[in-house]
Amino acid sequence: QVQLVESGGGSVQAGGSLRLSCAASEYTRGHWCMGWFRQTPGKEREWVAIRKRSGKIEYSDSVKGRFTISKDNAKNTLYLQMSSLKPEDTNMYYCASNPSTCDWDSGSWSWGQGTQVTVSS
Repeated sequence: QVQLVESGGGSVQAGGSLRLSCAASEYTRGHWCMGWFRQTPGKEREWVAIRKRSGKIEYSDSVKGRFTISKDNAKNTLYLQMSSLKPEDTNMYYCASNPSTCDWDSGSWSWGQGTQVTVSS
């Protein structure tokens, strides 16, 4: 069974940093893609960063150069280091895992419960 548990969200001033963690169940070890998404209530979920099992990483243009995705394979934990945070980064952040693809519109994503990040100006 897939379980994804996020932590590390909180409130920070603009320019600050936060590190999100996603503890994943053993079931996800064989998954092809893990990533971070974010969503504001009433808006569509937006992808932030993805990491393929091969190690290849991609970032959305809105976070490129400021956020870093990484994974500790021993702990099966995914991280998102967020730096130079802006008020527009305020969102609920979700960890996600997919067994076979990184395609955004795949119906096979499993999601965590989310962790709130609030950036004040």
